[in-house]
Amino acid sequence: MTSQRNAASVAGIWKLGDLTVNRIGFGAMRLTGNAPFDLRGVPSDRERSISVLRRAVELGVNHIDTAAFYFSAKRSANELINRALAPYPEDLVITTKVWPGRDSSGKWWWAAPEQLRGQVEENLRQLGRDHLDIVNLRIPPSRTTGSIAEHFAALAGLRDAGLIRHLGISNATPGHLAEARAIAPVVCVQNPYSVGAPREEQEFLRACGELGVAFVPFFAIAGAGREAGASAGDSEAVLAVARAHGVSAAQVRLAWTLRQGPHVLAIPGTGDPDHLVENVAAGAIRLSEDEIAHLQSSHEGGE
Repeated sequence: MTSQRNAASVAGIWKLGDLTVNRIGFGAMRLTGNAPFDLRGVPSDRERSISVLRRAVELGVNHIDTAAFYFSAKRSANELINRALAPYPEDLVITTKVWPGRDSSGKWWWAAPEQLRGQVEENLRQLGRDHLDIVNLRIPPSRTTGSIAEHFAALAGLRDAGLIRHLGISNATPGHLAEARAIAPVVCVQNPYSVGAPREEQEFLRACGELGVAFVPFFAIAGAGREAGASAGDSEAVLAVARAHGVSAAQVRLAWTLRQGPHVLAIPGTGDPDHLVENVAAGAIRLSEDEIAHLQSSHEGGE
């Protein structure tokens, strides 16, 4: 078995600007509870969440995705990260997101360009840092065809001021990427992507690779289940590949994701220590070209 410290490096590395990360990372959304955006949900066990974060770093995870709006009634993902990992390892890269926000009642709101500094400073305070490694501009669904120039330019100004090291975009289209790159360098695109992704999303993933921009799928395991998590049933195609390799369906989905290109990073999230180990181990699964093609073709139009 791969040594603990090197487990997350088996899938390879990628550079986000001048920051090198292992391609298997960790998403912090589920650290706060099983219903991450419902203040009425049951909060996570604090010590267990802290232990999951520490175990992730032990396994070689050096890329953690979070946001100030990841909080439940009693838990904040950023503050859990701070408590578990500060003082932070030198090689740890923390990515966060701004534009959406939530007030104390859990209600969502969207920041104006001049409010983004406050959101950045909130992340800095919660994480206990003097700068943020990477900030993704999380684009609202209403801006699918609209401009993001004002908001991205505001983030670029904060980068120039030293509060942010690198910039990315999330929930983005090729048009958004072109618009953002005309303003400042973009190191990553973070979009929903899983087995059965539509052809236009596959093309966007490949285009990012050609530009040297990391593509960071979220919901790679959950798929259509999104925030609610993976659905109860996986397709027979996924289950058949899982049986052939002696692994779980979730691991197959992650292994498939990583095979989409060397620029593709995975950020599976969990509050379960055993699932964490399984997720990291997925980087060592080698799917054949036939398995990759079969998984995609069997899901097209179905998820």
